[in-house]
Amino acid sequence: MMKKRHLIFNLAIILIPWGSLMFIGKRNLKRYSFAGIFIVIFEIINHLYGHKRHWWKFYDKKDAFFKDELPFSIGPYMPVSLWLLKYSFGSFKKFVVLNVIFDGLFAFLFIDIFKKMKIVSLNRINHIQFFIYLHYKAYLLYGFQYLVEKLKKM
Repeated sequence: MMKKRHLIFNLAIILIPWGSLMFIGKRNLKRYSFAGIFIVIFEIINHLYGHKRHWWKFYDKKDAFFKDELPFSIGPYMPVSLWLLKYSFGSFKKFVVLNVIFDGLFAFLFIDIFKKMKIVSLNRINHIQFFIYLHYKAYLLYGFQYLVEKLKKM
């Protein structure tokens, strides 16, 4: 059974980021949604791989992908990707810097906060490996959006 704090945490990491999209604008939502969907699907595949390899450990007794990793994939990943594209697409340097900041905060700060909250902790990878695991997908996101933009111009 899922603990109450884990359920509240899962709801928060899904509802808050998705709620923020009310302020991104309809045009930006349409423009970046294909890249956002692509990166969420790719992230779910990555989470399945990490789940199988036990790269992280959730503190609830029963180990279940749907209550543990999936809320991270469908929750903050797509909305944050859309916001990052909105504020930095067209300036690759800005995009990389923003992604380094966000991924670094998550890999080095938030994961430790989640550990103290007894939600999740790293298991078979360290903070630097986790940062690389998070960060390499930023280049796929930018590249996919770049291709979408190129195809729209054709």
